[in-house]
Amino acid sequence: MSRLSPAGRKALLTLHLVTSLGWLGADLVLLTLGLAGWRGAEPTVVYPAAGLLVTYLFAPLSVLVWLVGVASAVLTPWGLLRWRWVLVKLVLTTVMLGLVLLLLTPRLRAVGAAAPHLDGHDRADLIVPPAISTSLLLVATAVSTYKPWGRRRPAARRRS
Repeated sequence: MSRLSPAGRKALLTLHLVTSLGWLGADLVLLTLGLAGWRGAEPTVVYPAAGLLVTYLFAPLSVLVWLVGVASAVLTPWGLLRWRWVLVKLVLTTVMLGLVLLLLTPRLRAVGAAAPHLDGHDRADLIVPPAISTSLLLVATAVSTYKPWGRRRPAARRRS
């Protein structure tokens, strides 16, 4: 795979930072809406807004962050599977992307439609996922900053 020039790497890193910060920001807004709904804000306003946010911003940013992160790993000297910290970030982001697309987005769309009839349990369900997601995004950020664990050892080559 061809490598990027230093300017290309910086551009890709900037895109990765911007999309990741956007994902974190959207996550915090989602958490804020969940807390507002739990504390008694008008459910017919809060939950449809959360559904719109996850559909048109949160889910697309999740996909974009994953794609840009994979491109950054593949097109730079870090590589996708060479370093443990890159692999940890890949696994974290892939799990979060799957949860966003398969569970959170359909759930929030359904909750937005059923907003007037939500009970306390449904409202609490809208706080836990963004709180966990925010925590995982902060862990991924720390892993990117400190780059712990070193390089993965290559598999032993077999002699024929």
